[in-house]
Amino acid sequence: MRFKVGLSVLAVFVLLATLPAFAEEGMWQLDKFNDDLFKQMKDLGLELSQGEIYTPSGEGIASAIVNLGGGTGSFVSDKGLILTNHHVAFTALQRASSTESNFIEDGFYADSYEKEIKAPGYRASILISIEDVSDEILDAAKGLKGIERYEALEKKTKEIVKNAEEGKDVKCRVSSFYGGMQYKLFTYFTMKDVRIVYAPPKSIGNYGGDIDNWMWPRHTGDFSFFRAYVAPDGSSAEYAEENVPFEPDVHLAVSSKGYKNGDYTMIIGFPGRTMRYRSSYSVGYNQNWSYPLRIKVFGEIIDMFKKAAEENPAVAIKVASFDQMLNNAMKNYEGMLEGFNKAGLYELKIEEEKEFTKWLGSKKKTQKKYGDVLPSIESLYKEQETYREKGFIMGFSSFGCQMLRAANTLVRWSEEKTKEDLDRDPGYMERDTTRLKMGLRTIQMSYDENVDKEALKYFLRKSQKLSEEQRILAFDSLLAASGGSDVENRIDNAVEKLYAATALGTVEERMRVFALSREEVLGSEDTFIKFALSLDPEMRDIEKRGKEFAGEISVIRPKLIEAYRKWKGGELYPDANSTIRLTFGTVKGYSPADAIRYCYITSLGGVVEKHTGEEPFDCPDKLREIENAGDFGSYRDEFLRDIPVDFLSTCDITGGNSGSPIMNGKGEVIGAAFDGNYESISADYLFNESLTRCISVDSRYILFILDKYSGAKKLLDELTVH
Repeated sequence: MRFKVGLSVLAVFVLLATLPAFAEEGMWQLDKFNDDLFKQMKDLGLELSQGEIYTPSGEGIASAIVNLGGGTGSFVSDKGLILTNHHVAFTALQRASSTESNFIEDGFYADSYEKEIKAPGYRASILISIEDVSDEILDAAKGLKGIERYEALEKKTKEIVKNAEEGKDVKCRVSSFYGGMQYKLFTYFTMKDVRIVYAPPKSIGNYGGDIDNWMWPRHTGDFSFFRAYVAPDGSSAEYAEENVPFEPDVHLAVSSKGYKNGDYTMIIGFPGRTMRYRSSYSVGYNQNWSYPLRIKVFGEIIDMFKKAAEENPAVAIKVASFDQMLNNAMKNYEGMLEGFNKAGLYELKIEEEKEFTKWLGSKKKTQKKYGDVLPSIESLYKEQETYREKGFIMGFSSFGCQMLRAANTLVRWSEEKTKEDLDRDPGYMERDTTRLKMGLRTIQMSYDENVDKEALKYFLRKSQKLSEEQRILAFDSLLAASGGSDVENRIDNAVEKLYAATALGTVEERMRVFALSREEVLGSEDTFIKFALSLDPEMRDIEKRGKEFAGEISVIRPKLIEAYRKWKGGELYPDANSTIRLTFGTVKGYSPADAIRYCYITSLGGVVEKHTGEEPFDCPDKLREIENAGDFGSYRDEFLRDIPVDFLSTCDITGGNSGSPIMNGKGEVIGAAFDGNYESISADYLFNESLTRCISVDSRYILFILDKYSGAKKLLDELTVH
C-alpha cells in the first residue's frame, strides 16, 4: 500500500518547525535558542542550563564539538583525543595502509603518542565565534540579480573573511541561511596536524558493510579515535614531530551507565545539507533526473572499482575510500527516491503550491510582492535543463579521474594566482594554498593508473551520448585527434596517449607545475595540462551558468520562505548548511510497516547471529569467544542482558553529523551518531516523526571493544568515564 502523508507537505514543514510542535524535528542554531525550545528540552529530560550547552565565550559543551571536514567528532580528553566514526576515519586508514600494514582490515592502536600516525588531508576545527553579517552582505548586492548579484555577494563574503582572518590564527567562513535571507560569519580554530590513535578492524567498525548501510537493525562498531596536535606555542601547525597534543578548554565525559527507552538525547554536530523548504521544481529536478542518473553512474563506477580490486589487493586498498563513498551516496539516493515515492512528495508539493497561489490571489499586496516567486523558480529550472547533462559529465569526470582533477586544479591555479587575492575564485585565494597543495599530494595515496584510465574512458563514452546542444567540445576534439576505426577505439587511443605523455602521476611533478607561472603552464607540453586547458573555457561557461542560477535563486528562495512564514505562521529553523547545530529527542524504536515493530537497541548476540564467516558478516573469532563466555564486565545492559551495540533516537540528523556525540541530559556521551534508518533518508526533504530515526553506536560497546577486545588500557585510562 502506498504510504500517504496526512498533511500537505509545506504545512508539515511549517507545523513541525513551529514551537511547540514535535520536539524531535529541528536542527537548531546554537546562538538562536529561545525559551520555548529550551523548555521542551527540559521537559524531555535535559539537566543542563543554556550556558552549559553554549555561550559565545566558549564555556559550554558545544566547545568540545569538532568539525572534521565531511564529518563531526568530539573531544573526549584534555589531550586532544577525538571520538568520531570509523567511516569518517576510513580515508585516513586507507591512505595509511599498504598490503603489509592494512589498517582497514586489521585496525590500528597506538599506545603512545609516538606511535600515532598522521592522517593526511584531515583538519580538526572548533568554533570560536558566530557573528551576524546579513546587513553588510545584503547591502552589497542590493538591487542586483543574476551573476552580478552572485559576484557581489561573493566579493563581499571574501572581504569579510579576509578581514576576519588577517593577522589571526583562525579560519573563517560565511554561511547563508533561509535560502539567502540571513548570513553569518563563523570563526574557527583549525588544527592541521591530526593523527590516528585507534580504529577497530573492519569486521567490527564496518560490520554489515553496504548490505546493512542505512538499515535497521544495525550491529556495527562504527567508531574511531583521532588526536589533534598543535605547535608547542599552541598555534595551528602542519604535522611536525615537535608538535604537542591540543588541550581543549572543554571535553566530554563518556557514560557507561546507558539509557532506557524514552530517555532524553541530544546531538551537537555539523549537519551537511537539507532541503525542507524547496519548491516542487527542485524536488522534481532531483526525483526525475539528478538522483536516478547518479544512482546509475555510481553503480557502474562501483562495478568498475570492484573488478579492479578483485584483481589486485594493492588496488583494492587504493580504491577503498572512493568505493565506500560512492556506495554510501548511491544507497542514500535510492532511499531518497523510495521516500519521495512513498510520501508522494512531488505531487504533494504541487498541491501545496496551488493552495499557496490561491492564498496569494486573495491578498493584493501579498500577491504583488510574492506572486512571481514560483513562476521565476520554474523558469530557472527550465534553463538548467539546457546544460545539466553536460555539467554533470564535466564535473564527475574530474571527480572520478584523478589526473584530470589534478590538471584542472593546476590550470585554474595558474590563472587565479595572477589576480589580486580578493578577485580570485573562492578556493584559489592565498588562504587556500596549503589546502590545494595537500589535495595534490594526497592524490598519490589513492591513485592507480589503470583504474584512473578506466574512469576517464567511462566518462568519455558518456559524453558521446550527449545531444548536439550539450556536446563537450574538448572531449570531442580529443577523440577526433586520436585516430581509430570506431568510438571505442578512439577512446582507447586518446586515453593511452594522454597517460603516455604526462608526468602528473608523481607528487614531485604536480608540485613543480603548481609553482609555474601562467605563461609556463600555457606553454606546457604535458598532455593532461593541454587537455585541461582545452576544457577550461567550457568549465568556465558551466560555472557562469551556475552562478547566474545561484544569483537569481538567492533573491527568490528567501522570498518564498518569507511568504510561507506569513501564510502559515510560526518559527522556522533553517536548513542544514554544514554549520554547527543542536538537535534533541528521545531513545525510541519505530514501526516501518504493518505488524513490524523495531526495538530501540541491538546487542552483541545479534552481531554473532549475523555471522556467516564471509564479508561483510565475518565476526572476529575473539569477539565471538568473548560473547560465548559472557565476559561482559560492567558494560552489560540490564534490558538486553547483553552488550549493547547500536541504538535509535528521534534526533534529527543528516550527512555531516557522522561522528557527532549523542549525549544524555547531563551532557555525557552515550554514543556516536553514524547513520539514519532507510525510511528516514528522504527526511532531508520531509521529516516524518513516526519514521525518522538516528542510529548511533553505544558508548558501552565502544568501551567494551577497547577493553575486552583490544586491550587498549592507555586509551581507556585517558577517557573520563562516568
